[in-house]
Amino acid sequence: MPESTTGPKKLPRAWDALTPPLAEWILDAMSAMGHVQATPVQKATFDFFRGNKDVVVEAVTGSGKTLAYLIPVVERILRSDESTKRNHVKAIVISPTRELATQIYKVLLDLLAFHPDSAQFLAYADGDEKRPDTAGHVVVPQLCVGGIVKATEDLRTFLRLSPNILIGTPGRLAELLSSPHVKTPSTFFECLVLDEADRLLDMGFQESLSRILGFLPKTRRTGLFSASVNDAVQEIIRVGLLYPHKITVRVKSLKNGDVVDKRTPASLDIKYLVTKASQKLPALSQILDKLEPRPQRTIVFLSTCYAVKYFSRVLPPLLPEGFSLIPLHGKLEAPAREKNFARFLSSTSPTVLLTTDVAARGLDIPQVDLVVQLDPHTKNFIHRCGRAGRAGRKGLAVVFLHPGREEEYVQFLEARKTPITPLLEPAVAVSEEEAERAAIKIRAQARADRDVFQMAQRAFVSWVRSFLEQQATSIFRIGDLDWLDLARGWGLLELPKMPETRDLGLDRSLGLGVDTEAIPFRDRAREKKRQAELAAWKAAKASGADAERAAELEQKRKRNEAWSGKHEKQDTKVARREKKRRKREAETLSKMTEEEKEERRKLDQMIEEVRRKNEAARLQAQAEGGDDDEFTGFAD
Repeated sequence: MPESTTGPKKLPRAWDALTPPLAEWILDAMSAMGHVQATPVQKATFDFFRGNKDVVVEAVTGSGKTLAYLIPVVERILRSDESTKRNHVKAIVISPTRELATQIYKVLLDLLAFHPDSAQFLAYADGDEKRPDTAGHVVVPQLCVGGIVKATEDLRTFLRLSPNILIGTPGRLAELLSSPHVKTPSTFFECLVLDEADRLLDMGFQESLSRILGFLPKTRRTGLFSASVNDAVQEIIRVGLLYPHKITVRVKSLKNGDVVDKRTPASLDIKYLVTKASQKLPALSQILDKLEPRPQRTIVFLSTCYAVKYFSRVLPPLLPEGFSLIPLHGKLEAPAREKNFARFLSSTSPTVLLTTDVAARGLDIPQVDLVVQLDPHTKNFIHRCGRAGRAGRKGLAVVFLHPGREEEYVQFLEARKTPITPLLEPAVAVSEEEAERAAIKIRAQARADRDVFQMAQRAFVSWVRSFLEQQATSIFRIGDLDWLDLARGWGLLELPKMPETRDLGLDRSLGLGVDTEAIPFRDRAREKKRQAELAAWKAAKASGADAERAAELEQKRKRNEAWSGKHEKQDTKVARREKKRRKREAETLSKMTEEEKEERRKLDQMIEEVRRKNEAARLQAQAEGGDDDEFTGFAD
């Protein structure tokens, strides 16, 4: 019998079987990154986006969308007939968050490390050297996000390195593109990518996105990528896609013998737990303690920044032994956010990331074992769950639901092709005594420090406001809430004054009999200031001062009581940062030659001129009734 001449059968989506073939260095990169073959979304996207087609790609979270657009973008830049020109941009990738933009940038750097001609330029990103001229085609990226780096520094980096691909958030990109030194001519610009497209097309981003599109030529390739693009489809024409190819990649599963679509990865198991508000935190503790194997990385989602800030303060004593907690939310300063995110990524012991939806979109956090939603969120439910079960790794997502009407959320999710089942393992059972013990522990912290008491009040109000904004209003109804049980679950010493509870006849003191005015600040300086303001208010009231003056003192007392210390600390931090910046600037200047100093002065003058023009344009827009919707952070 003749010997077979056929080799081993290739995988259906093998990298070296794609048409047209990928460059050898890309194949080396995929092999080194551990990607055995292209994912379904990558294969489907390559068929169109590597050519001259616009695409709208909808795929489950964790399906490999980042490489699905980065590889075609890099290929287009490298095969462009137009030779490299300084200060000319060939491609732009827009992300709704700093964290996601940073992640995309790092993936691109990992990819370019295998392209010899581009790899040599990566070293210049951290140095002061100018980018050398080259006759070959290279990819030089720049990350443009707000926070730590100022817009003027981004412009300096752009003029020094002359990058040809920009990755960033809408506000910072719009600001950079407004500079006359940043060129995007139709004969040079290649493609635009909008990652998490539905979020980018939300109301909060439309102004910045429109500004960006105004700087770009209409003759370009555009790709929209997201786990859900239903909202974005209505805006496709506005962002300039021409006859786009819609690519939808979903998971198939068997249910009662029938094949059905899923909007979540097969490796992700989504569960629900029906529990009273006062039992949520003890239930969370039991899940962390009983789950086998013990989760090393857990993400717990809350609705608002203030809730994260409050529970990051009071929750640690309720967690099982050995677990640490890290907060992450949009109101943290950029350095703190980056530091906390890096701590979670590098954690080697059981760690809980307590966060808002700032961590719900697009972030590829490796090896997340468990996701818990203490507060359900109809719009971002799938995105939150998708932080676990990524890249084929098994993951568990649990959502807590109040008894009663909220249980209808299960049918709501199934109708949206998101199967969900009850949490049976680990078995969770919280008694009334356990719930009360948890409330006592939290209330003890509030009794000991007025700062905790005030955080609880503000966080609870912010949670109520977020609850009112739920999309499924027939399921999540404010009138169904058990306010007294909620107050116990939050460890409140009294219910805040709110319109939602005004006519319910509730005892705001919760029967605890706590004199909340007597609760001191643990910080002695803050408490001393509070007492002085309280004494001034009482003296004005007792002396028969006019009502207007008494009201003014009362407002000042309330306003300063909670946040005066924060403002003072903030001023100190700003002064220290400015002092360090001036010191670094002086050291840099001392090492420059006279010619380099002259070039630096010219650059500073040019940047200042651009800044003045941008400010004038902004004031003109305000005078004409426009709004400045430039991206500055994250809204919860």
